[in-house]
Amino acid sequence: MTASPIATDTTKADRFEYVIRLADDALILSHRVAEWASWAPQLEEDMALANIGLDLLGQARLLLTYAGEIEGEGNTEDDLAFLREEQEFRSIWLVEEPSLHEYNKLIAQLFYFSAYYVPLLERLASSVDRTLAEIAVKSLKEARYHLEHAAGWVVRLGDGTEESRAKMQQAVDHLWPLTGDAFDVDPVVERLAATGVVPHPGTVRPVWDRTVDAVLAEATLTKPERAQRVGSGRQGLHSEHLGFVLAEMQYIHRLHPDAQW
Repeated sequence: MTASPIATDTTKADRFEYVIRLADDALILSHRVAEWASWAPQLEEDMALANIGLDLLGQARLLLTYAGEIEGEGNTEDDLAFLREEQEFRSIWLVEEPSLHEYNKLIAQLFYFSAYYVPLLERLASSVDRTLAEIAVKSLKEARYHLEHAAGWVVRLGDGTEESRAKMQQAVDHLWPLTGDAFDVDPVVERLAATGVVPHPGTVRPVWDRTVDAVLAEATLTKPERAQRVGSGRQGLHSEHLGFVLAEMQYIHRLHPDAQW
């Protein structure tokens, strides 16, 4: 891929920052989903989650490769995934949350994220940055399936037994405050949105709200009323969970940095 010509007032640093944000969300969530290999409640779901994790990893690879090209310092996708420190990551808190052995949490996490990611990708598909638009188009079909899959399980569990409904409601409530980062607006987003590179979060949030409202209603679940946390992960301030994810994910690469696979 080669960097696309875009408006001259859009800086390289802004584009790198934004693409890294998208890449980190997909990378960390792919790791969380991959943790469920062999632990899903049924074989078919085990295979579905493995494929979702691979989808997200593939998206992360495309974005990390493009981020390296924008940066122009010779960093590969592996360098950006395995050699950055925790404070250099820009993932939102929602994707960092552990869920292993709590299937309800995984489903709520994937649902909340996908409900945000689909309308974001739909708008990024019209970006003046042609490479970013192409990545969005390629990722959109996968993201729509992720949303459909997660929403289906939210309804199935929420409108199921008394126990499944209680657990699904608990997960929906627990993760709700962690969704705010996704809609954070800072100068980077403002500048890129003004030049047509990215959509303003204000155009994505109403779609997310409608999707969440509709699915929770069908699942007979109550929409949380707690406030949402905004503006931490995008600035490199993370939950206590990210460090453990990175320690596991980066260990082999850092142990053998010059290895040829």
